[in-house]
Amino acid sequence: MIRLNIEKTLKSGGGNMVLDLELNIVKGEFITLFGDSGAGKTSTLRMLSGLLKPDSGIITVDGTTWFDSHKKINLIPQQRKVGYVFQDYALFPNMTVRQNLEYALQRNQDGDIIEELLDLAQLNELQQRKPETLSGGQKQRVALARALVQRPDILILDEPLSALDLKMRIKLQEYLLQIHKKYKLTTILVSHDVGEIVKLSDCVFELQNGRVIKKGTASDFFGLTKTSAKFRFSGEVLKIVQEDVIYVISVLIGNDIIKVVSDRREANGLKVGDQVLVASKAFNPIIQKI
Repeated sequence: MIRLNIEKTLKSGGGNMVLDLELNIVKGEFITLFGDSGAGKTSTLRMLSGLLKPDSGIITVDGTTWFDSHKKINLIPQQRKVGYVFQDYALFPNMTVRQNLEYALQRNQDGDIIEELLDLAQLNELQQRKPETLSGGQKQRVALARALVQRPDILILDEPLSALDLKMRIKLQEYLLQIHKKYKLTTILVSHDVGEIVKLSDCVFELQNGRVIKKGTASDFFGLTKTSAKFRFSGEVLKIVQEDVIYVISVLIGNDIIKVVSDRREANGLKVGDQVLVASKAFNPIIQKI
């Protein structure tokens, strides 16, 4: 069990925000932190990993104290069994793929893990290349493999797939699930992609202004259990156009744009940029905000 009960005053463009967080994460689960930009998601990851010090509170992992402001305990990042994958990959540009992985080895650690990860991430043919010669998807596989070198108990993913195209995101989502299960990790993801969250997550925590305001399984969280529709897709509203007494709502789903006919009640509850669920039941389209 991972327990965080922490406070931290964060500075932002709109002034200070107090992150007042209480989180209990079950070992072995795949968790997503969800919410608007500036809600405190990345700061939460940084405090768990030891890259940012809380002002007060306590962090414990499987009964071991990682941070306690009263007892003045604050383990450095190297003492916390955490693998961290950043949005921008953070690879060393002057090192090859293999050297990036080898750099993460601890002193006296068996180097066999490098061969295992090169094989798992399908990087064998790329191991002598430098990051500048790799595609975005290849760089992300290197970053994920490097995060696993020290065999962490917790894998932290800060929007790792947001810069990739849809096809590559889907492929790497499968890879994330594979390594989560293979290495029996507790994985904590920050993502805004509803489809990705539903596919990967056991549990979702929504943060708003530094506090958890909602928690649940991905299906319950996004209302996917509210309808018994034959098919369901999540997407983003691009345009809302009134035509006589009906409204036509254009929704981006993956790389495709679909148009859904809606009534005034449904349309009035939506705006451009909203994440929505599009479903069909007995040939009647349903669109609802999520």
